Amino acid sequence: MIKPICKRIGMVLCLLSTSLINRAQQTWLPREPSPAATVSQTVGISTIYVNYSRPSVKGRVIWGTLVPYGWNVQAFGLGNSAPWRAGANENTVLHLSHAATVEGTPVPAGDYGLFFVINKDNSGEVILSKDHKSWGSFFYDPKQDQMRAKITVRDVAAYAERLDYSFDSVSKNMAELDLNWEKKQFPVKIEFAVDQIVMDNAIELLKGQTAFDYQNLNAAAAYALQNNLDTAQAMRWINRSIAANQNYNNLRIKAALLKKGGDSVASEKIMKEAIPLATEGDLNAYGYQLLGENKFAQAIDVLRLSTQKHPESANAWDSLGEAYALSGDKKNAILNFKKSLSMNPPAPVKANSEKYLKQLGAM
Repeated sequence: MIKPICKRIGMVLCLLSTSLINRAQQTWLPREPSPAATVSQTVGISTIYVNYSRPSVKGRVIWGTLVPYGWNVQAFGLGNSAPWRAGANENTVLHLSHAATVEGTPVPAGDYGLFFVINKDNSGEVILSKDHKSWGSFFYDPKQDQMRAKITVRDVAAYAERLDYSFDSVSKNMAELDLNWEKKQFPVKIEFAVDQIVMDNAIELLKGQTAFDYQNLNAAAAYALQNNLDTAQAMRWINRSIAANQNYNNLRIKAALLKKGGDSVASEKIMKEAIPLATEGDLNAYGYQLLGENKFAQAIDVLRLSTQKHPESANAWDSLGEAYALSGDKKNAILNFKKSLSMNPPAPVKANSEKYLKQLGAM
């Protein structure tokens, strides 16, 4: 029997109203048949979230039937030609923590209703709507579109009974958001200007309490150095770090910035100041850096200093032996590798010394 209210307002509206009322009253019960889900991915320091509901295939014909091809006028709501809701129940919501480029279109940070269109030939569209609080696509309004872009829907071998979103391809600046259902995949490329976002964020953070920790200044300057960013800003940060707590790491970063700027003389001078403050690990890393630059004499000096400061370290003697071997000094290489082996070194150090001794014909 149809309830009186349904006779007055119409069956579709009645069923929708009843569903909404039930949802409001039953948030403490499991949500079926399309449970809610959230998926997220971090790109750099930016985050993408998707909140959605997960319908199942349940033996139904999905494409062209349950999900019609193209744009379709809804039986309820605004009566506009509308895309697919990209899930079930309320709008599927895409959250971007920072401004991004979605399928080549700039999109500000924020929350968006996510919709798709699929055509019979697997051509399609992705749509982001500034209205992300509606139910399904009944109230879709094209005037609220933030962006639309063409996509190509993929036929895939893997079968997904229940709709899901995933991030199957991720790189430094990009994540591909994939809607997977039945045997189709809807890909959306989302890109962030990671380096610029990181630098802008660091500039703001290092105006406040964060700037009182010299290690934060080190980290920001090192990021700029490693990624070939604003070296003038990096130099300001590292100078502030040195003023707060001069140590090997911030002097090393300053030396590298000077070298990048073309001042090798000043860079070497700073490194001479840094060496006495270095730990064994610091000296070892710097020695191998110099070996990588074919500066064998300087590398030997640094690694010899490491053995003087840490005579109990088998690794220090092994590293010095390697520097001599690479420089072509077979005699001193053998002496240092044997010194390392006499100290019962850890397995990786022992293996390295023995490998070189065999190459040098001394074992």
